[in-house]
Amino acid sequence: MTSDLLKLSYSLSSHQTLRFTNGDDRSLLLHNQRRHLLPPRRQRQLLPLHFGSRAARLTLSNTLEASRPASAPPETNPERGDTSVLLDVSGMMCGGCISRVKSVLSADARVESVVVNMLTQAAAVKLSPRALGDGGGGGGDSAAGVAESLAARLTECGFPAKRRSSEIGVVENVKKWDDMAKKKEELLTKSRNRVAFAWTLVALCCGSHASHIMHSLGIHIAHGSFWEFLHNSYVKGGLALGALLGPGRDLLFDGLKAFKKGSPNMNSLVGFGSLAAFLISAVSLLNPGLDWDASFFDEPVMLLGFVLLGRSLEEKARVSASSDMNELLSLISTQSRLVITSSESDLSADSVLCPDALCIEVPTDDIRAGDSVLVLPGETIPVDGKVLAGRSVVDESMLTGESLPVFKEKDLKVSAGTTNWDGPLRIEATTTGSNSMISKIFRMVEDAQAREAPIQRVADAIAGPFVYSIMTLSAATFAFWYYIGAHIFPDVLLNDIAGPDGDPLLLSLKLSVDVLVVSCPCALGLATPTAILVGTSLGARKGLLVRGGDVLERLAGVDYVAFDKTGTLTEGKPAVSAVVSTSYSESELLQMTYAVERTALHPIAKAIVNKAEAMNLTLPVTRGQLSEPGYGTLAEVEGHLVAVGSLEWVHERFHRRSDLSDLLNLEKSVMHQLSKRKLLSNDSQTVVYVGREGEGIIGAIAISDSLRQDATSTVTRLQEKGIKTILLSGDREEAVANIAKTVGIGRENINASLTPQQKSDVILALQAAGHRVAMVGDGINDAPSLARADVGIALPIEAQETAASDAASIILLHSKLSQVVEALDLAQATMGKVYQNLSWAVAYNVVAVPIAAGVLLPQFDIAMTPSLSGGLMALSSIFVVTNSLLLRLHGSRGNRGA
Repeated sequence: MTSDLLKLSYSLSSHQTLRFTNGDDRSLLLHNQRRHLLPPRRQRQLLPLHFGSRAARLTLSNTLEASRPASAPPETNPERGDTSVLLDVSGMMCGGCISRVKSVLSADARVESVVVNMLTQAAAVKLSPRALGDGGGGGGDSAAGVAESLAARLTECGFPAKRRSSEIGVVENVKKWDDMAKKKEELLTKSRNRVAFAWTLVALCCGSHASHIMHSLGIHIAHGSFWEFLHNSYVKGGLALGALLGPGRDLLFDGLKAFKKGSPNMNSLVGFGSLAAFLISAVSLLNPGLDWDASFFDEPVMLLGFVLLGRSLEEKARVSASSDMNELLSLISTQSRLVITSSESDLSADSVLCPDALCIEVPTDDIRAGDSVLVLPGETIPVDGKVLAGRSVVDESMLTGESLPVFKEKDLKVSAGTTNWDGPLRIEATTTGSNSMISKIFRMVEDAQAREAPIQRVADAIAGPFVYSIMTLSAATFAFWYYIGAHIFPDVLLNDIAGPDGDPLLLSLKLSVDVLVVSCPCALGLATPTAILVGTSLGARKGLLVRGGDVLERLAGVDYVAFDKTGTLTEGKPAVSAVVSTSYSESELLQMTYAVERTALHPIAKAIVNKAEAMNLTLPVTRGQLSEPGYGTLAEVEGHLVAVGSLEWVHERFHRRSDLSDLLNLEKSVMHQLSKRKLLSNDSQTVVYVGREGEGIIGAIAISDSLRQDATSTVTRLQEKGIKTILLSGDREEAVANIAKTVGIGRENINASLTPQQKSDVILALQAAGHRVAMVGDGINDAPSLARADVGIALPIEAQETAASDAASIILLHSKLSQVVEALDLAQATMGKVYQNLSWAVAYNVVAVPIAAGVLLPQFDIAMTPSLSGGLMALSSIFVVTNSLLLRLHGSRGNRGA
């Protein structure tokens, strides 16, 4: 019955009002303004409910039943994983590849939206729910089936793909990333070998040029048959062919294959440029009667040398950009020591192992909740759990940011990924495998890197038609200079690129090849994802879990930050500071309140429970607890309904109301007790009221909570950045005003006595006025506001997941308010790198392509060679990746500043 009531409490919206009447049947009437949230089947399950023999009935009004037509199907809220799939996609080289993958996936009618990340080689596909089977024979496809068909289609288009399973465990996850890291290392080794081979050919092919340069400097060396051999045009042609079929083979074949499949990429541009230079040179050499004099075999060799060198450096930078993920991965232990004892064994608290205990090393995925695990000094704790036996100190810096180790003994909690330093510990697993905190952190970072920032769409829109545009421009360049330009500007034929005889054909060919190879779609494709990859990984290292690049972009533009009070600006560790009752003793009032609040999760409830347990109060018979987040909690205690919460909420629960004079006297008594105790002025003082069926309000309990040490400095730093701060709280105005004054929030920015829905409405009003709002909270009553805000920031309670962290876009793992400023700084730094990268990528192509096409040739006699163009193209990509890696300096500065 209690579970049914709890289900009801979470099904109702915050607009509901509840009232207990004092009649024989003690009916509970629920008037819900959003009645359509409950499907008909759920309504049938909820009524009637009984409180023992007294038959207290829970009745839903007829308006609730009539709010949905009988024919309307029950509403569902499918999980995100049910309609989304993740594909591992390889073969992507540049922004054009990303655009092609998107277009292939989006062409399927079953696909609603697509996000592609070239760095992580992943595509996140959101499927249309209408296209999926409902399990009832609707004929739709399953998500797995759609994913497999999409992967097959991508593979057919030249992008090998496969579905990534979302249910793989720790061992599979670690193995997947280990394999990916090994594959990247193998590719780097192979790339270095190709570069060495290519530059050996460059050295041989350009040896004749070197000898000419030395002769012009008066250095008369490099004579003999070997150098004459290198001067031979057929030898140069052989070296060029060796470069194309040797180190450049994969690049050449990939580019041709991509062009054949209708998705040309950067390899296509380089491949066509190299082939054009080689083929024209070969035709000129083998047909001297044409008088083309267009032998430039050294160009494709040098072009491939520069491109492959740039590609190798770029790959190395990409591996470096993902090294933070490897650090996170190293915190996950794939093996655990499972402790098995006989049922007769009695392990004392001081005994880590008994004589007949057996330790078996098993995969961490095989550990189940309740199993005992042995962790030796120096080992990583493999599961979340609590200590059963042993004493040690544990390094929890990866979760809390605290550099000093934390002492652990019996009944204290430990987290997976932390390191045991001192002595052996026997731990009872509570959450294991892929459900452990470190696994969730890793998975959230991985998912975040698969989500693109909205600004990436601008780059994608440019990169999509980019390759075709460059090919068209290259052909136009050749046509212009061969048929028009050489005649209008005859002096251009005196430039070295036209050859010793000033051949317009040679000039036109070299300039058209320049256009092909100098353009850099890679820089556009890498501009955003490299910065997001480094930013989200750096955030994870600093205890900031960011759910995606879109979150960073929104946070960078925030101009309002809204704070909750209890548990956010305050420590969230409240204690009972005063107890006053009109007709009961302190212990009796606490006993009733203890019974109501014993299973509630709010910090105020925990304070009452801790006080009652410290006084060793017995728990009365209690039934049917019901919570309304932001209002209070009620339950049946020894046959009478008792409510604990805000004054208005408790006052309205019962038919019999307390006199206003009694309430004022009660509040004065509470304030008098608080003044006698001389509590600190910067403590938050919250008063909750207790009501009992048939008596109305019978007492009040004051709860004090200390202000966080970094609350004032955090608010000050935000205001110095030009960000306005507001305080949203459900507490009474006096308590909220006191905290606001202490931290430096103006009285005009205080909003007190708010319900969860009213908090959300305040944020909505700010957004309607054109502001971008971040909300910082910690509890279930903050969840609607966190979801409504542009960016929701959650402080987890004791490193555990809550409704707030589920609704938030950013989770502050260290539970420090100063991390709000760190998150803002990280977002602004990351987006700064994104804008720099995009500006460079666009500006480079806008400037380099016209110069490569010869726009400066008539006036300034400046022209590029294909080899120089290839070098510039490689440097452009290297600049983007290296600039993103400079984000790590932001992290270093933050650490020094701390």
